[in-house]
Amino acid sequence: MPFPMPFPVPETARLDVARQLLDLLADTITEPRADTQLEALTLAVAADLPVLLWGEPGIGKTAALNQLAEALDLPLTTVIASVHEPSDFSGLPIVGDDPAQQGVPLAPPDWAVRLVRAGRGLLFLDELSTAPPAVQAALLRLVLERRIGALQLPPGIRIVAAANPRSSAADGWELSPPLANRFVHLQWAHDHEVVVRGLGGVWPVATLPGLDRRALPEAVALARRAVCGLLAVRPELVHRLPTTETRRGGAWPSPRSWDMTLRLVAFATAAGSSREVLSLLVRGAVGDGPGLELMAHMERMDLPDPEDLLADPAGAVLPERGDLRQAVLDGVVAAVRNRPERERWDAAWALLVRALETGAPDVLVVPATTLASLRREDWDVPAAIEHLASAVELSRRADRAAARVAVGAAAGAGR
Repeated sequence: MPFPMPFPVPETARLDVARQLLDLLADTITEPRADTQLEALTLAVAADLPVLLWGEPGIGKTAALNQLAEALDLPLTTVIASVHEPSDFSGLPIVGDDPAQQGVPLAPPDWAVRLVRAGRGLLFLDELSTAPPAVQAALLRLVLERRIGALQLPPGIRIVAAANPRSSAADGWELSPPLANRFVHLQWAHDHEVVVRGLGGVWPVATLPGLDRRALPEAVALARRAVCGLLAVRPELVHRLPTTETRRGGAWPSPRSWDMTLRLVAFATAAGSSREVLSLLVRGAVGDGPGLELMAHMERMDLPDPEDLLADPAGAVLPERGDLRQAVLDGVVAAVRNRPERERWDAAWALLVRALETGAPDVLVVPATTLASLRREDWDVPAAIEHLASAVELSRRADRAAARVAVGAAAGAGR
């Protein structure tokens, strides 16, 4: 006897079952997790700076923005820049009853009106690298001044954009230098562990940085001292427009981007962010070269004053890291060169002995050689020189031996 045919399931019921399955797949949770690029993004958003995420298609830029808006409880408005006309960002001219007397107002688009009504939100400009030059020009005022036609966006609106590199963008364009210089550029890359854990149903959560109220004045002072200190000795970094079109479409130093950098340093300091997060942000504002120079300058800001070390070489506490120790010793020698006196010269030798007793001798070669060249004829050779001579010579021999090995290895590889 044949089995009875099953009762036919209506098409709508089948769709309901499909919806249940989709809901189960979308049922994910979040967890606190250290994520450098996500922390850098949220810090820049907290600092109210426009951020541009660069990454290959499918890397998760849009998903990160959706998750960020949800975590921060901000309504998300997505605008695909390339499918809009310039007037959508600069305002659409509306002719009234008497344009000769009243002028022609520029009406904003509906999404901008909704943002103003909400008073807060996240404006996401997606596919920015596919926007033609005319549209990019119309975006300049929106990104910098937060104006669309006659409409001023409220302070509660944050702007984040995303772009693919021109090589992988659909009919892509390089960003114009004026538009690129208005953003903090973050290179967005996937983390294998985050992707695997996220596909398993657990994604990292984005949280706004916790700013210490007591540290705010100190954070501002540190940021100003760091940026102004670097630019005082490197004035050529104040404004340096790259020579290639591609580099002009990224981060590069200008008074505007240095102002953004100052704000980022202050926020990162007040939030207690890691060096890696701060490095991503400052390089995203002024470019890799100037950004790394600023990071190195900030490390040296905490180094001891050469005059304090010369005043008490026996009690000097030197950095453990070799590069920072080298910078301190070079600073001491430079201080003696600027004011060469017998007592200061002797104190510098005593400091080099102190450095030899507490660290590797290789960092002493250059400062010891330079300090010896500063000797006046009537200055006696201190006993410290004899103490250092063997260590310095041993370090030089090691360097020469390493160079010979490297030359021999290169010659062998070329055969």
